Amino acid sequence: MLGFTASRTQIATYLFCIALFSISFLVFLNSSVSFVITQRIGQQDKVGDAVGTLGFADELVALVACPMWGVLSDRVGVRTVAVTGYTIVGVSLWVFVQAGNVYPQLLLARMFFSIGGAATATMVTAILPTMTLDTSSSDPRSPARGRNGTSHTMAASISSELTITPDRFRSRSPNAATPVKKSTAASTSQLAGLVGMFTGLGALLALGFFLPLPTRFQKSGASPSAAVADAFYVVGAVAIVISVLCIFGLRNLPGEEEKGFRRLLSLKYHKRAETASVDRSHLSYPRLLWKSVILGFKSTNIGLGYLGGFVARASSVAISLFIPLFTNAYFLRSGLCSPADPADPADIKHACPRAYILAAILTGTSQLVALICAPLFGYLAGRYTRFNIPLTGAAAAGIIGYVWFGTLRSPDPKTQGGSGAVFFIVALLGISQIGSIVCSLALLGRGIQNDGNDAGNNHVNDFASLGSNGATYPESTTQQRSLSAGSTPLPSPSIADSHEEEPLLPGHTPSHLSLPASPSDSKSHAYLKGSIAGTYSLAGGAGILLLTKAGGALFDSAGPGSPFFMMAGFNALLLIVGTAVGLRDAVRGGWRSQRS
Repeated sequence: MLGFTASRTQIATYLFCIALFSISFLVFLNSSVSFVITQRIGQQDKVGDAVGTLGFADELVALVACPMWGVLSDRVGVRTVAVTGYTIVGVSLWVFVQAGNVYPQLLLARMFFSIGGAATATMVTAILPTMTLDTSSSDPRSPARGRNGTSHTMAASISSELTITPDRFRSRSPNAATPVKKSTAASTSQLAGLVGMFTGLGALLALGFFLPLPTRFQKSGASPSAAVADAFYVVGAVAIVISVLCIFGLRNLPGEEEKGFRRLLSLKYHKRAETASVDRSHLSYPRLLWKSVILGFKSTNIGLGYLGGFVARASSVAISLFIPLFTNAYFLRSGLCSPADPADPADIKHACPRAYILAAILTGTSQLVALICAPLFGYLAGRYTRFNIPLTGAAAAGIIGYVWFGTLRSPDPKTQGGSGAVFFIVALLGISQIGSIVCSLALLGRGIQNDGNDAGNNHVNDFASLGSNGATYPESTTQQRSLSAGSTPLPSPSIADSHEEEPLLPGHTPSHLSLPASPSDSKSHAYLKGSIAGTYSLAGGAGILLLTKAGGALFDSAGPGSPFFMMAGFNALLLIVGTAVGLRDAVRGGWRSQRS
């Protein structure tokens, strides 16, 4: 049984609105921006330079906007940020075709779009944990209540409550909650696989439906300039419709009940009496962002998620940018094509159509394999959580694929030195990309909810208290010992008298009478999910910029295979870290079992 806590409407809205369209508008804009420059503005020269500058500005704005939107969502809620993001995207697409020049009008419009696009992309990660969020009370001072509704706060006598029998031990043991945790982790991973598939479908939607709109309008009698504008109006209207659907479809998300615009500037936030415990829910914006960064070093799941996001976003650039560049360079070096206009990279379509077709086939094959493997990685990420096997497997595929591609003599299987193995190679690249995406999302989801054995967070809670005679007790036992039958729970553990926590008999408590710590004792990071999502996007943006600039420079100076060797290095780092974390968790798990 899957552990979804969100409703079917909320899950459907997340998949069909947030995940499906988060990338489709960006793909449409990137594919059609040159038509706006040539058809609407009328600029015919240095089109490639203008497109490159607009794209670079978009990425710089997103690099700053993604963490800001994530932090903001921790105050106002993920639904508000998602609705705002899609509204900005829709309006910016309308404004885009009103520009009369590239600088500054079109540049400002592209930056405005980037602000909205950063919000929608960040919410893909931020909303994922709410779909499987465990909303059960984790306040250790609240009465322990089982899943069957029974409570141990009412008892016949104190002595009967202090008498540990096998039946009472089993009734108090939190092991019954363990399957829920496992199903929650599996649900997060499987949903991450669906998210990866839907984002891929969103790109196909943009290419198959949005991009042909200008041609369809032209066939209906519109001029080229008007056809481009009408296409942007239609796609912008779709974004507005998506924002309206999110208003209703994402209402009352688990864990989002207390968030809203009233918390936008206020640092004072009064929680309900039964959940009042900590100040973490109203941290300042810089502290929210800082804590999300620090968690990358304290939580193994979240840290691996950040690193996986870095590799995944860099992989997207390697496939979409450097495979066509590698192919074009080979055809030019072999004299099979005439040089394209350096000011217009799109001129490759006319100067070397064979290279363009081959590059499209190779990148298309890679993306198709990624689309097919997305649900598979979602299942594997939930099924095999120990040793991070799916993530390290994807990294290993990336190492093999990128090194192999970088050493190819020819990417064309029809030429001398070419081979049909190139399709297997690009399939490995697609597997590496989608594996990094899905597994990093699943790791973030589990890290935010503190599901699974996150050694970075849970090992400090193995033993919660120390008796006056040196005996150690699990936290749940200590908490229950400090409550007398029928009494009101203590307002704070620090107020409890020391003698109330001492054992009834001297010496160590026998291991067979010790109650294991409750899974709910581990601290959830749900209050930071937006900030974590923003930091995740920041790591991905850093990967894009690093590979784009450094890889491009090495492509010219060291050879066309250099960007692919860089990507092999990124995947090697992910493989080493993932394996080391898995081995460390295994060693610590064995140590804990020996201590217990």
